[in-house]
Amino acid sequence: MATDIASDFDFFILLARLKSMSGAARALDLTPPAATKRLGLIEQRLGVRLVNRTTRNISLTPEGETYLRYATQIVGQVKQMEEEISGTRTDPHGLLRVNATLGFGRTTLAPLVSDFAKRFPKVEIQFEVTDRPIDLVAEGFDMAIRFGEIPDSRLSARRIMSNRRFLCASPKYLERFGSPERVEDLVKHRCIIHRQNDDAYGVWRYIQGDHVEALKVKGALSSNDGDIVLRWALDGHGILIRSEWDLAKYVQSGRLKLVLPETPLPSADLFVYYPGQRNQTARARAFIDFLVDHFQAPFLPVETGALVHARKKKAART
Repeated sequence: MATDIASDFDFFILLARLKSMSGAARALDLTPPAATKRLGLIEQRLGVRLVNRTTRNISLTPEGETYLRYATQIVGQVKQMEEEISGTRTDPHGLLRVNATLGFGRTTLAPLVSDFAKRFPKVEIQFEVTDRPIDLVAEGFDMAIRFGEIPDSRLSARRIMSNRRFLCASPKYLERFGSPERVEDLVKHRCIIHRQNDDAYGVWRYIQGDHVEALKVKGALSSNDGDIVLRWALDGHGILIRSEWDLAKYVQSGRLKLVLPETPLPSADLFVYYPGQRNQTARARAFIDFLVDHFQAPFLPVETGALVHARKKKAART
């Protein structure tokens, strides 16, 4: 691959990711006119427009989307070839681009990235946190770390941590309003609603036998932020669904109590997602193995017949 074409691929991938000509220029230490000229030369060579320009940002034309897809694949294949030849499979080094959710990425994963960087100083890590959905392939990420099921059929996934979900409430709330004796009793209680993505508002799901049931609940408080709703539960405002990762320390200290613990809920396992068509680099495999080693121990010693049955079924499907 000619050097100038390879450089054009890198330039265009960066431009598509930043969606800004001035941003791409700053990243490459170019002037904005120089970056604009470079894009113009690529379009002139191909005889098509790749980008729609406005005063504030850019968007890709259909031809630009095609160019980006092939450029990303080719650059990835060239990097893989160079790594195999240079022996980086046994000596991780090079650039690793990782995406994660905002809160979990900031509080939990960022310290682990720091520890990983100390162990593998030759690996350069670009760690970005965002709660918006991302396209790993189009935006050039090596992996994303997310709770929940795989969002894109083009991706492969590896489970980093099993993470069950439970109903919980503070002792203060349960003393005042009592504990529900069955799932249906939740409709009479004050429920704190965590609004996530496109989930139906106030619909809680639980596992009944071999299928998932839905229950409409209500409450005075709701938020799209997990830390906020957890704080409200600690303050005694109602019953909440959270994962054992979030609950463990509060249950162990007695600040929260599990509600209907024998009722299994859909889990919120932690996964790492990566483009399925790529062979993983040594640095990517090393980072994933590092995370798996860290997230191993169970958090809440809760094991019931219903939970065992649900977990065994899930493991059989995985």
